[in-house]
Amino acid sequence: MTVTITRMTSSGFGMAEDQGPFPRTLPGEEVELVDGTARLVTPSVDRVKAPCRHFKSCGGCAMQHASDAFVAEWKTGIVLNGLAARGIEAEMRPILTSPPQSRRRATLHGKRTKSGAMVGFHGRASDVLVEIPDCQLLDPSIMASIPVLEQFTIIAASRKAELELVVTVSEDGLDLDMRNCKPLDPRVIGEVAALTEQHRFARVAWDGEVIGLRVPPAQTFGPAQVTPPPGAFLQATLHGQETLMSCVTESVGPAKQVADLFAGCGTFSLPAARTAEVWALEGEKALIDALDQGWRQATGLKRVKAETRDLFRRPVLASELKKTEAVIIDPPRAGAEAQSIELAKSDVPRIAAVSCNPATFARDAEMLIKGGYRLDWVQPVDQFRWSSHVELAAQFTRAHMA
Repeated sequence: MTVTITRMTSSGFGMAEDQGPFPRTLPGEEVELVDGTARLVTPSVDRVKAPCRHFKSCGGCAMQHASDAFVAEWKTGIVLNGLAARGIEAEMRPILTSPPQSRRRATLHGKRTKSGAMVGFHGRASDVLVEIPDCQLLDPSIMASIPVLEQFTIIAASRKAELELVVTVSEDGLDLDMRNCKPLDPRVIGEVAALTEQHRFARVAWDGEVIGLRVPPAQTFGPAQVTPPPGAFLQATLHGQETLMSCVTESVGPAKQVADLFAGCGTFSLPAARTAEVWALEGEKALIDALDQGWRQATGLKRVKAETRDLFRRPVLASELKKTEAVIIDPPRAGAEAQSIELAKSDVPRIAAVSCNPATFARDAEMLIKGGYRLDWVQPVDQFRWSSHVELAAQFTRAHMA
C-alpha cells in the first residue's frame, strides 16, 4: 500500500490523510507501508542527506533529513499556528538558527559494560543506548570528553542502572553533574578529583554534591560572571543565549525599573542591570544565590534585588508592579498562566517575553492582549537544531503607548 505524506506534526513526524505518524518523512513524499513501516518511494525536493551518520539510530535529532530552509519554515509555522489557534496575529521575524556543533549543554547517558562503559543518547522512542562518536550537534569539547565520561561512568554507575551525565561547557572547562549514581563511597572521591584535574574539567558533582573542583565553572551574562549550581538550566547554545538577550534588550528599551520573572541564575537580569535597577525572582534558591553572588562580584551594575519566590503559587501581583517600567518573563514549558493574569491587570508599559513552548506562549499572550497589551513582534529562535523544539522572544507594549 502506497500513501502520500500530506503534513508534518509539531513533533516532526509525517502524516498521511488518515495514517501515521511516520518518522523521517516529509510532505509530498510517497511511502510504501510494509509491515507497519514506511519505505520511501518518491522523495521530496526538501529531502537532504543527513549530516550525521548516527541519525537513523540515535534519538537526539528528528529533522536531519530535511533542508535547513524547510525546517526554518516548518518551525516558524509551529509558532504561527500556535498564535492562530488563539486568534492572534503579529509581525513574525525570520527565524534565527544556531550552527551545528554548538550545543554547549546536554544530558548524555552512560552505562557500564563487561569491557568498560558506553556513553551516548537513547535511540528514538527506545531505551537502547546509542554511541555517538561523530555527533554533529554537540560542542567539540563535549565530544572530546566522551572517553573521560566513560571513565566517570565506570566509577559512578551501578551495574544495572544508567547514569545521567549533565555536561555543560563553561569558560574554564566542562562542568559535569552525574545523576542516578550509586551510593558515594569515600574511596572514589580521590579518583574523581584526579580525573577532574587530569582532564581539566572545571567541576564534577555526584548527584548534586560537588566532589571534584578545579576552578568554578563560570558563565558570563553581560558584564557579570556567575557560577551556576550543578546541572543548572542554561540556554542550550551561546548563539541562542546572545540572540534572546538581544531581543530582551530591545524589548526592555530605556526602562530604568525592571522585574525579571523566572530569572534563573541571571541570563537576562544581569545584562539588564547595566542600565536599570532589577528585581529578579526565581523559585529555586540555588539559582537566585548564584545570581546574587554574580551581581555582587561584578562592577558597574545597578542594584539587583534577588528574591526566591514560587511564581506559580505566588505570582507577582499587579499592585507590586506599580513602579515597574518593564517586565522580563521566561517561564518553563508550562508557561506562566497565573503570572500572566496579574500582568494583564498591571500598567507595566513593556513586557519582554521568552518562551520554549509556542502553545503556552500563545495562551499567555491571549491573556495579555485581552488585558490591553499589543503583541508587537515575535522572533523565533532555533537553538535546538534538527529537533522539533522551537523557542521565541516577543515584545508586548501597552496599547496606549502605540
